[in-house]
Amino acid sequence: MKHRISEFVVGLIFGIGLILSGMTDPGKVIGFLDLFGAWDPSLALVMGGAILVGVFAFALAKKRTTTFLGSALHLPNSGDIDKRLLLGSLIFGVGWGLAGFCPGPAIVSMGAGQPKAVVFVLAMLAGILLFELSERRTQRLGAR
Repeated sequence: MKHRISEFVVGLIFGIGLILSGMTDPGKVIGFLDLFGAWDPSLALVMGGAILVGVFAFALAKKRTTTFLGSALHLPNSGDIDKRLLLGSLIFGVGWGLAGFCPGPAIVSMGAGQPKAVVFVLAMLAGILLFELSERRTQRLGAR
């Protein structure tokens, strides 16, 4: 139970941070991507801050075997850049640029009642479902 409470608190802090930084506004993302128009560099500062926090968090995590709450710590073990990673990144970037949302801000915006965010989250869930079905089919075919 304490894990679920801590997950909720961390998600709540993340969501509040997104709201305070204005990153739930798709216009911020579109403004960041508009290099030759009214470019808005604020998203770069937010991403830079996130990368900085991530660097220190992963450095600390690599020295540990458990989370702060005592669960097993599972870190990515592959550093390979393959076709699946590149294709996934491309799909993510195109969706982000077209919609102005990525998953975290979209969920926060959906909670705030933004209709565009609801459409985005539903499309995202459909994509996740299609991926899962495709993976299961690929695994079944590979097992034969």
